[in-house]
Amino acid sequence: MKLATLAWPVEPTRDLAAKLDHWISLAQGADLLLMPEYACMELAQSSDEATELRLMVERADAVLEQMRAAARRHQVWLQPGTLPMAMGGLVVNRAPLIRPDGSLAFQDKWQMTRFERERWGVSRGAPPQVFDTPWGRIGISICYDTEFPKHVRMQVEAGAWLVLVPACTDTPAGATRVTLCARARAIENQCIVAVAPMVGVAPFSAALDTNHGRAGIYGPADRGFPDDGVLAEAAPDAPGWVFAEVDAAMIAHVREHGGVLNHRDWPRGPLPPVRPADYA
Repeated sequence: MKLATLAWPVEPTRDLAAKLDHWISLAQGADLLLMPEYACMELAQSSDEATELRLMVERADAVLEQMRAAARRHQVWLQPGTLPMAMGGLVVNRAPLIRPDGSLAFQDKWQMTRFERERWGVSRGAPPQVFDTPWGRIGISICYDTEFPKHVRMQVEAGAWLVLVPACTDTPAGATRVTLCARARAIENQCIVAVAPMVGVAPFSAALDTNHGRAGIYGPADRGFPDDGVLAEAAPDAPGWVFAEVDAAMIAHVREHGGVLNHRDWPRGPLPPVRPADYA
């Protein structure tokens, strides 16, 4: 499978369908395309954070239809980032995985950042799940979720060999956390993890004011993979696609023949309580 992950350049956008068409047309025939968390927020364009969220929630259904139409037009598997949606009186950050026929399923964000919880009032959604695809089961771990090992581990234990990470961070430190945690999840689970960030400055948006990150596709730093585990990676804050040819057989092989067997050796059951050491 040819996997593509996009560092999305933020800009004042009125026509999301045209922007999706533009970037998908540059994806060089990739089979599965990953885009960033909250990319669609650039449609809202307000100086007030709460107004932007309200406008985006009101438009969410229409935006989702544009995403589905793009997948159908280009006949690709598309993870077009995330969008805030109303769910039972709450606002939830949802990541659709769209098939070439336009049908879809969602992964909700589970762990809220301070901004989402304290300033936007976004709530956690459904717990981790996995998605069946022609290439095997995959997972989606949205930005902050990937900083928590158990979120990805639950997906891996349910059969995921690939985890997609749509991300949106407003500082270089945030981008570092997402990148390093994605690489750590790839090593400890012996899986592939792909990151798609927002990049650039958005003076037209209160919520998307600054964006930092790097597109990357990471695997275990073990036999059959690069020594640093980096399958493909862009420069920091550089917009555009990165690509890698990946498949589940690569992961099955390293889980059986790796120099270490992190996936097999993950601790099982509850660990004993931690207590202070005794000095003799």
